[in-house]
Amino acid sequence: MRYELYYWPGIQGRGEFVRLALEEAGADYVDVARLSGRGKGLPAMMRLLENTEHGRLPFAPPFLRAGELIMAQTANILLYLGPRLGLVPRAEASRLWAHQLQLTVTDFLAEIHDVHHPIAGSLYYHQQKREAQRRARHFNAERLPKFLHYFERVLAGNANGRGYMLGRTVSYIDLSMFQLMAGLHYAFPASMKRFGRKYPGLARLHDKVAARPNIAAYLASRRRLPFNEDDLFRHYPELDIQ
Repeated sequence: MRYELYYWPGIQGRGEFVRLALEEAGADYVDVARLSGRGKGLPAMMRLLENTEHGRLPFAPPFLRAGELIMAQTANILLYLGPRLGLVPRAEASRLWAHQLQLTVTDFLAEIHDVHHPIAGSLYYHQQKREAQRRARHFNAERLPKFLHYFERVLAGNANGRGYMLGRTVSYIDLSMFQLMAGLHYAFPASMKRFGRKYPGLARLHDKVAARPNIAAYLASRRRLPFNEDDLFRHYPELDIQ
């Protein structure tokens, strides 16, 4: 199977969680919006978004084409890819648990995004800067440690999991936790330095995933886009409130 991933070409965003799974598994895939040439790239993604013939329109990227299937929503895509790429245990209970965790990651990502865009995504950051600073105080003091504490507890609860979130081998949830920790360290370095000692398991998991051969090769390649201030994780010093 050759997979086609559709996502915005200049940012990691929510598409990165899918990319990490494909890269870890060594899957054959193409990042469609980053292709160059006639009929490729971003226009190809927009044509699919506007195509009403198949009747199952994705709302927004990321979405994935797998043969005749087209699916959207990061957690939904990973629910599909997980067993096919060997990135989730086979038992149904484990697959549902992984999906539940990924949905919790989705909730966290929405809160992270809303720190710098608390009023509307259609407004620029500078148009809602005052509201963002107010939101950032609550996020850094309450929501950031609440989510990290939960994920640290989940990790500790997998007592025989060799440092992974579920099961005894790497899963797409481990890859997602790597991306979360990397993004948070970029966006909120002061807060993460302050909280870091409280979540040693997540810190070790981040380093463990980063050292995996396929992931290490990906991180060192041009396929891995840098974090930037047009992305989901953004570093504005005035929002990194200690």
